[in-house]
Amino acid sequence: MGRRPACDEHEAAAWFAGRIADDWFSEPPTVRIDRDEILVLGRLAAPASIPEGEDAARVAAEARISGFREDTRGHRMRIAEEAQARWHRSVSWGAACGPSEVTFTNAAVPVMTRLRFDQRRILDTLIDAGVVRSRSEALAWCVHQVGEHQSEWIDRLKGAMSEVERIRSEGPEGSEQ
Repeated sequence: MGRRPACDEHEAAAWFAGRIADDWFSEPPTVRIDRDEILVLGRLAAPASIPEGEDAARVAAEARISGFREDTRGHRMRIAEEAQARWHRSVSWGAACGPSEVTFTNAAVPVMTRLRFDQRRILDTLIDAGVVRSRSEALAWCVHQVGEHQSEWIDRLKGAMSEVERIRSEGPEGSEQ
């Protein structure tokens, strides 16, 4: 398999902004990228009138998201096909409205790893305790926990990597191999 084209989040965000209908979202969509997938997440305008009740805002927001998903499906699929051809990554969509956020499609990408005895025991403890059903779920749960509880450190690390990439791009001509 050949090398995938570079996919800069700023360039992709601009590209999607140019392809997405102006009336879809109440603000520019967030575009997140990894090696396998591009996730486009937009905020929908909240419903103007919501009946009284404890769960009314959540129910109305989820209905708005569901309607958006169905109403824009064909157009989103055409945009995704163009983006997939351009960047060789799958495209996933999601929407947020009020207190709710839903990702419509999302790649579940297998990740291979080698774990030592003590690391496997941690995963097996999570299984034995009923937190998860498998080592695969246990590893995903652990990654989620790191992302949730170490998000500030992860964000700083991403920023540092962006700076390294910027400096690398300023390097001498012909230095790429």
